[in-house]
Amino acid sequence: MELPLVLLVLTGSCLVKGLELVPYTPQITGNSLEGKLTASTFSLDQPICIFDQYVNATDDIWLVVAFANATSSLKNPTSRTDIPPYQRLSTALHYMTLRTTIAFFPCPRSSNTSVLRVGSDAFCRNDNSRQHCNGPLPNPGPYRVKFLILDSNGAKAETRWSERITLKQGHRSSTIDTWPGRRSGTMVVITVILSSLVGILTIAFLCTSAYECFKLWQREDPVVAEEPPAGSFKGRRYDTHHIPPSQAPPQPPSDVPGSPAASS
Repeated sequence: MELPLVLLVLTGSCLVKGLELVPYTPQITGNSLEGKLTASTFSLDQPICIFDQYVNATDDIWLVVAFANATSSLKNPTSRTDIPPYQRLSTALHYMTLRTTIAFFPCPRSSNTSVLRVGSDAFCRNDNSRQHCNGPLPNPGPYRVKFLILDSNGAKAETRWSERITLKQGHRSSTIDTWPGRRSGTMVVITVILSSLVGILTIAFLCTSAYECFKLWQREDPVVAEEPPAGSFKGRRYDTHHIPPSQAPPQPPSDVPGSPAASS
């Protein structure tokens, strides 16, 4: 009698939960992609050919992002109005984003399948009207994610939680060690060689500049005029003006008394 009672209890609990487990675990993309893990974002592989038998065309597929230490106590929303927004991450410890449908994950898989970048929308982080914002993650985490399928009655199916995802962390300038003694021997040798080359080039430039200035100074030295020897005479040259030749005076008329022609 005890075994049927246990089965009844387990069956009842499964019916109450009413969720199907999709045999899929989200993961960071394995594609060679720059920036697939940054200080505020991470990129997941798209779940292509995963939800076909679990999702209808009218169902919504959500991504649940949660702090890793809070996944065991999280409850799935019973309706779309219970979906936690991005702005409540610090208090609710999780949020839901990247809402889409099965049409966004067509099957079969294409050769140029893109990725899902979590935290890429920085413009909605302070916009309370955007409840399903895909805003940047506020700290390194770690985080865990899963896909959740919702229909008009609430949660319908879900995937497994991902492994822990820890974002990259920046280093403060005060914590960076700049002491040369901790540098490798190769780095020290390269630094010395580059410094020597810079010094040699500087000296060569200064020498070349000084030589060019000296040549210019020699060209601009004034030439002293030679004095003529004693007792010599150096006349000055004058250019005469052109004077037209004078014309002979006119002869008097022959009938004038006293003229040579009249006396003859």
